[in-house]
This record gives sequence, structure tokens and C-alpha cells, in this order.
Amino acid sequence: MTASNHSSVSHTVFHLLGIPGLEDQHMWISIPFFMSYVIALLGNSLLIFIIFMERSLHEPMYLFLCMLAGADLVLSTCTVPQALAIFWFNVREISLDRCITQLFFIHSTFISESGILLVMAFDRYIAICYPLRYASILTHTLIVKIGVIAFLRSYCTILPIIFLLKRLTFCQNNVIPHTYCEHIGLAKYACNDIRVNIWYGFAILMLTVVLDVLLIFVSYVLILHAVFHIPSQDARHKALNTCGSHVCVIILFYGPGIFTILTQRFGRHILPHIHILLANVCMLAPPMMNPIIYGIKTKQIWEQVAHVLFIRQK
Repeated sequence: MTASNHSSVSHTVFHLLGIPGLEDQHMWISIPFFMSYVIALLGNSLLIFIIFMERSLHEPMYLFLCMLAGADLVLSTCTVPQALAIFWFNVREISLDRCITQLFFIHSTFISESGILLVMAFDRYIAICYPLRYASILTHTLIVKIGVIAFLRSYCTILPIIFLLKRLTFCQNNVIPHTYCEHIGLAKYACNDIRVNIWYGFAILMLTVVLDVLLIFVSYVLILHAVFHIPSQDARHKALNTCGSHVCVIILFYGPGIFTILTQRFGRHILPHIHILLANVCMLAPPMMNPIIYGIKTKQIWEQVAHVLFIRQK
């Protein structure tokens, strides 16, 4: 086939390999995927239900947690069912439009979660540094506006990626060694110049996720500064304890992602399936663990969970 003929062909269907190199282990790998997804669905749904139904939990911290749980449901549902379809039924085919739709929701939801974690850090800052003005600053109206802005930011920043991908001609390989679609992973199969895609993706990462991490860090520096100026040791302990769950969730959300980036940059001798497994951990771990962390470390939520699951059954 000549170069001109080859470039005139644009793939509209792609094939997801799942986890390359471990195809014969897909059935076993599907077990933790399935269990993680079930835990994420049940845990986050229960969390949203409890926060909505219990009026005493209609406080800023819990309303932001409700947003986080909703984003976790979307993130896990965008990735895990596709992976399970590959593992169980060998359904590897995905159209270009479905692939772009999937990556749009994955990337936008990831940025939404990052924004919500930043807002939760701001919430803890106000609660600890300005406790008397907490309720007057974080009103329900402001919470709704913050939530809308967080989601609009993510969707508006990711929306141009759809058009950046639609302009490309996918004349190279149409086999994607992954369990789901992602922006650069798809763009690299184009025969066009994808420098715009690369630079736009980098700009988004810096202006959203990296900026969020920096602002979260600044928030906790200010929080720690305020906490260690509290004269009472019990009050200091109580203030730090209110941040414990949020810090755990931050580490769980950003930690695997940072580790994945480092392995991709410096771990050239790491087998490809390790990179794919790490990428899936980024999608699986936060939605599964977030409701568990908040359920265990937050007394008010644990009491309501116990009431729903045990007392009502009697």
C-alpha cells in the first residue's frame, strides 16, 4: 500500500487489548476489578443516600463529600465495566466515537475530583482558621455555586479535546494496549501532527491538577500554622483529626497518579502490563476507598451507616 493510500484510511473502530502480556490471566484479574467496583458502587451510593436523608449532615463538609462520591461513581463506571467486558466476554471492539466519549468523561471527572478535593481543603481551612464565621461564609448557595464551577471547569477544559481528536486521521495501528481510552494514548495512532494535542493536554494538567495540588498544599500550610498556635493540646488534636480523612483521600487520589507518571518517565525497563495495572489502580482505588475512609474516620457518618444497616433492620 502506498503512503498516499495509507494516509487516506482512517480507523473508526479500535481494539482494546486489556492488559497486554497477561491475557491468559484476565479472568483472575477480573476478580479484584469486580469486587472493587461493587464496593465503590455500594459505598458511594450509601454515602450519598445517608447525606441526603440525614439533615444533620447537610453541612458544607458532607455536601462536598457527596459531590466527591458522585464523581467517584462516574469515574469507576466509565472504566470498570469496559474492562470487565474485555476480561469476561472478550469484547474488545470500541468505536472512535465511544472511545472519545469515554476519555472525555474519564478526564473531566478526574479534574472534577481534583477540584472537589481543593474545595474540601478550603472548607477545612475556613473551619479551623475562622470557626465562628464558618456557617456564614460557606452558605448552601455558595456551596452550590462552587460545585457548579468545579464541574464546569472540568467539562470546559476537556471539551476542546473532542475537536482536537476529531480532526485527526487515524491511519496507524488501531490496537490499543489498555483497558480504556485516554487522550494521548489514542492521539498517538494518528498520522497527523499531534503537537497541539500534547501541549494542550500538558497545559490542562498544569492549570488544573497541578495547580490544585499546589493550592491544597498552601491550604494545609496555613491550617498547620493555625493549629500549632492553638494553646490547648486537646483542641489541636481535634482540629488535626478533622483533617485526617481528607489527607488520606488526597494521598490516595494523587499518590498513584504521581507514581504512574514517575514510572512512565523513568521506568523504561518496567513491563507494559505494570503501567496498565498502575493506571487502573488510579481509577479503582479512590472510588473504592473514599467511602471506607470517611465511613471509618468520620463519627457522624459511621453512626448513620450503623443506623441504616443495623438498627432499621430490627
